[in-house]
Amino acid sequence: MALRKIVLKNDEILRKRCKPVEKFDEKLGILLDDMAETMYKANGVGLAGPQIGVLRRIAVIDVGEGLLELINPEIIKSKGTQRDVEGCLSCPNEWGYVVRPNEIVVKGQDRTGKHIQLKLKDFFARAVCHELDHLDGKLFIDIADEMVDPNDLKE
Repeated sequence: MALRKIVLKNDEILRKRCKPVEKFDEKLGILLDDMAETMYKANGVGLAGPQIGVLRRIAVIDVGEGLLELINPEIIKSKGTQRDVEGCLSCPNEWGYVVRPNEIVVKGQDRTGKHIQLKLKDFFARAVCHELDHLDGKLFIDIADEMVDPNDLKE
């Protein structure tokens, strides 16, 4: 495994729409392992392909319930709303309130190409929505309804 460089918000790659993953091979497995290692090292809860310069529909997420790898993910159902503060590894020291669905159903594939479908809620749903936005070239700062001074955040 290897740490990857996290792309910062001014890099235009973060504004591009990602292409689907078509090859489920050893190279994909290595990429997923590298993404997880990079996310954990940066103390993040999610990391999407474009954040390491890879324009593929791939994300890793761990909100404390174990690592979730999502390939070619798509939200097929959402319900309710939640508004909370978000940050992003590509936007260091920036925080803002974002409204997201409270519950989602997401479908996608795992590292072997097997189709998966998950029902997620609360913070887990928020994290998945945040990472999927990256796959379409959107950052949380684009949809935040209020930015927050980092000094006002409590640990």
